[in-house]
Amino acid sequence: MTGNLNGLGNFEGKTHHLPVSVYYEDTDLSGFVYHANYLRFMERARTEFFRLAGFSKMAGLEAQGPFAWAIRRAEIDFRKPARLDDLLTVKTLLTSLSGARLHALQQIFHGETLLVEGRIEACLVTLTGKPRRLPENVRVLLTPLLYEPPLPMDKP
Repeated sequence: MTGNLNGLGNFEGKTHHLPVSVYYEDTDLSGFVYHANYLRFMERARTEFFRLAGFSKMAGLEAQGPFAWAIRRAEIDFRKPARLDDLLTVKTLLTSLSGARLHALQQIFHGETLLVEGRIEACLVTLTGKPRRLPENVRVLLTPLLYEPPLPMDKP
């Protein structure tokens, strides 16, 4: 599950930044980003966060006791829309680790303007859907990336 895989974006301190361009396929008839696509942008950012943290695969299918990540909860606040051809930045902060779960704050900016904010709860599950505690190697890789409060709520 770990290895040398180059991820996209970069870390500034413990915050991962992923640039995302808005394409025609991301927009609705009005030219604004379709609401569900913000979740896709956040998913991409979490994947790249994990890659840069040292994970080569998002699921431990080859592990003893195979597992995968599942989203348990997503809370999204839509503040302003993004438009076709905007260059966005998705910022990801890991806010807690416990048992089988992790919590992340994700913010999508256009320049200095916060457009969307999401709080994500993800958990590890077995292939039968039962929660599974975070393996020690996962905890070791993620613990140094935990963001210490207070969280930067509206800062770029």
